[in-house]
Amino acid sequence: MNSFGTLFRVTLWGESHGAQVGVTIDGVTAGLPLAVEDFEADLARRRSGARGTTPRVERDLPQIVAGLYQGHTTGAPLTLVFENGNTRSGDYDNLRTQPRPSHADRTGAVKFDGWNDPRGGGHFSGRLTLALVAAGVVAKKMLRGVAFTTRITALGGQSDPAAFDAAIDAAIRSEDSIGGVIECRASGIAAGWGEPFFDSVESTVAHLLFSVPAVKGVEFGDGFAAAALRGSRHNDPIIDAEGHTATNHAGGVDGGITNGNELIVRAAVKPTASIGREQQTFDFAAGKVAPLRIRGRHDACIALRAAVVIEAAVAIALTDLQLRDRCRHAAK
Repeated sequence: MNSFGTLFRVTLWGESHGAQVGVTIDGVTAGLPLAVEDFEADLARRRSGARGTTPRVERDLPQIVAGLYQGHTTGAPLTLVFENGNTRSGDYDNLRTQPRPSHADRTGAVKFDGWNDPRGGGHFSGRLTLALVAAGVVAKKMLRGVAFTTRITALGGQSDPAAFDAAIDAAIRSEDSIGGVIECRASGIAAGWGEPFFDSVESTVAHLLFSVPAVKGVEFGDGFAAAALRGSRHNDPIIDAEGHTATNHAGGVDGGITNGNELIVRAAVKPTASIGREQQTFDFAAGKVAPLRIRGRHDACIALRAAVVIEAAVAIALTDLQLRDRCRHAAK
């Protein structure tokens, strides 16, 4: 339920307003150099502060509490924890009886018979992506030779980066939110990764990406645009003995297996459910539809902080597939 992976296994735990959030990673190579400083660059990419992001600012300093000795991983499960220090749980009191539209407030309460932690979204909060990013840092260290390039390709329906700021400002002024599209490219991947049928590259990566809160769509290569093309246009002709292709419409995957070309995957991130604008939605205490004002501190555009989360998810999935491929070769 809260764990992912076969040989590189990631388990997330904690709640948005609990004492801590954290991650335990099993399958980390022994002897991998690792320090707290290695996490800072990616954690900074996720941190709030820019216009359109939440005013809630956390230090997000990782504590490595297991699996590390003298600056190197031991091969035992690696565990990192992050303290939650900047919480205002009272902002969420009214949501106990009037759950937010398009949020997990109601579904989480139904699933767990009302025992879920409702503060800040609890275990359903985007706060948990902090631990996912930390796991992604470790994964990228294990993916030697693989380079990632991740960027926002659309915000609020705008594909021109010059229009992004205006879209964010318009959402803030109207007490609303916007979504976006994030593209992740990974180069340097060997051909042959992927375990068809059910653990193909697309299946594995998409599984993890759809676990990220707010992700509502995933596509590889040309994705949905491929449906409008003919085969003669979409096919990627092989041009040499190493398997390089003249084009990369498939996004680096054929038959669920990496083909040696750049992996290209995009994720659609929905608008943040928590908006300041008044909404009309059901109040379970009153037994009728009533006005709702959501308090608290929320992102007008969660996609602004999600690029590194998408990258981490792709890296984690690829690391697991890489280890499985190594086992297959070792068994020959």
